[in-house]
Amino acid sequence: MSLSAKPGRRAFVKWSLASAGVPLVSPAVGALADIKTETVNSAERGGSTVSLGSGIQMYYKEDWLGAPWLNGEPALLLHGNLETHEIWYGWVPRMAQQFRLFRPDLPGFGRSTAPQDFEWSLANFAKLVANFLDAIGVASAHIIGAKTGGAIAMQFVATYPQRTRTLVVASGPFSSVAPGNDDNSQQVRLGSLASKEEMAYFDKLRDETRPDTRQGVGKMMSNFNLESLLPKISAPTLVITSDRSALQSVETVLRYQPKIPHSRLLVLTSDAYHVAVANANECVTNVLAFIRETKEQP
Repeated sequence: MSLSAKPGRRAFVKWSLASAGVPLVSPAVGALADIKTETVNSAERGGSTVSLGSGIQMYYKEDWLGAPWLNGEPALLLHGNLETHEIWYGWVPRMAQQFRLFRPDLPGFGRSTAPQDFEWSLANFAKLVANFLDAIGVASAHIIGAKTGGAIAMQFVATYPQRTRTLVVASGPFSSVAPGNDDNSQQVRLGSLASKEEMAYFDKLRDETRPDTRQGVGKMMSNFNLESLLPKISAPTLVITSDRSALQSVETVLRYQPKIPHSRLLVLTSDAYHVAVANANECVTNVLAFIRETKEQP
């Protein structure tokens, strides 16, 4: 199907992978100073913390479930707003069998810190992601981002192409998000199949997010546009969205995704916006297939 025409809803539903095991996707048309690494084991939940200087410490989990004598390719998973690294729980069992996963809490979230004068911008987050990779000794990785983490991932990949193997964006916004969007109900974010316990858990994550972080990220997300950067993304890219999200329509995604030169679009049958959580198993199935196919290409 050509993306130059505006497809109907039925056509997109056919792209869903509810029963398929392979992706039904459509092809779309600096130097770091004073990085001090301090790895600290956390007895509470496991994991480590690296110090990036300037009052920034990033907590992260590393997961590898493959053979202990192997060293899987690195994959970096970036969470969205009002969350922590824990939202990738549904990806770990299968992804970590083939890739060494690094799941940080972004600065200001969870167990990671940000100073009072922190610069809340996508460019600064991308720079800190590069600093984080340096601190853990990773030259390049598969970059995967959800929601706001998807926007950060796109900024990173456009800025640091040499550090990117592939890019996956799950429900990531391409342009400004209206103020107050973080007050939407979890039902809208997670879809009609979300349980009360799941929604309560995500409400807790939201309520535990520090006020300065909410304010800073809210301002950042209400005043950005990645459109000019999208053509600079040279890595093979998979963009994942849902067909019935109240927060991001397929038509909106189609205004931006084709601008990424080597990208594919995957539309899942779901009313959830946060597909990385609500449709984790489908996402993983297709991400694994996407990376495998990318590596097989000459």
